[in-house]
Amino acid sequence: MQNYNITKRIVVTGGAGFLGSHLCKRLLADGHDVICVDNFFTGTKGTITELLDNPRFEIIRHDVTFPLYLEVDEIYNLACPASPIHYQHDPVQTTKTSVHGAINMLGLAKRVKAKIFQASTSEVYGDPQVHPQTEDYWGYVNPIGFRSCYDEGKRCAETLFFDYRRQHNLRIKVARIFNTYGPNMHPNDGRVVSNFIMQALQNKPITIYGDGSQTRSFCYVDDLIEAFVRLMDTADDFTGPVNTGNPTEFTIRELAEKVVALTGSSSELICKPLPSDDPTQRRPDITLAKKMLGWEPKIQLEEGLKKTIPYFERILNG
Repeated sequence: MQNYNITKRIVVTGGAGFLGSHLCKRLLADGHDVICVDNFFTGTKGTITELLDNPRFEIIRHDVTFPLYLEVDEIYNLACPASPIHYQHDPVQTTKTSVHGAINMLGLAKRVKAKIFQASTSEVYGDPQVHPQTEDYWGYVNPIGFRSCYDEGKRCAETLFFDYRRQHNLRIKVARIFNTYGPNMHPNDGRVVSNFIMQALQNKPITIYGDGSQTRSFCYVDDLIEAFVRLMDTADDFTGPVNTGNPTEFTIRELAEKVVALTGSSSELICKPLPSDDPTQRRPDITLAKKMLGWEPKIQLEEGLKKTIPYFERILNG
């Protein structure tokens, strides 16, 4: 018999996106009712096709820059284009999605007394002068650059969350997400993992920006979703922000070489100029996540790539 005391009504904004689709799947597996809210700007129905027959799952096509009226217990606010290609396509809309979207979801949480989660980003640290990055670092961000619509939009969203907490005693959780990869990534999102895999599978030259010595830390999506769920389940007095990502650091060149080896590709590596404001280092300090969530990533890069490559092979094979 179903225990109605533990079944929650949960809304996931950006639920048809890369992370949102995995989160919806996990929450359904945990026995909850899930409402996926998405305007399908970057999300696609293909990421959630397998969920459509589940009677506890529903989709609402909606832009979070407009108010939303629902009765829910929890809100995961993931709505926002997250790759440079997508968020620079319409930078004003990107800022509106982060800022107006946060205001509207916080307003919903306030009305129905729901707990609310904000998917923030390591981009709030900008091009960091502290390495690795801890949550108490305020960042080094260009407020007027090409990436600023995303960086500053997410920083403002965090401000709003904490002001709603202080002013209205809202139950908030804020996670700062570092580079994440896995199935359901958009094949043309311009992110380094999807770029490299798509190029390698087609034996095209692999494009490295700069000399490839800049570093990133790559977290497999299942590990990240586990962190989300654990953060949402912490006591109300723990708000975050908390870094969620894999602290193991790789150079971009090392990633390219791994992808070539795992795909058996004949691609060569070519270098192009580094884009504006591209950070040279990015690695989370996850001490807080270990302490408060009992969490750290389990899936290392090679294993995660082996789980991800078949997804892109299916895309290319139609």
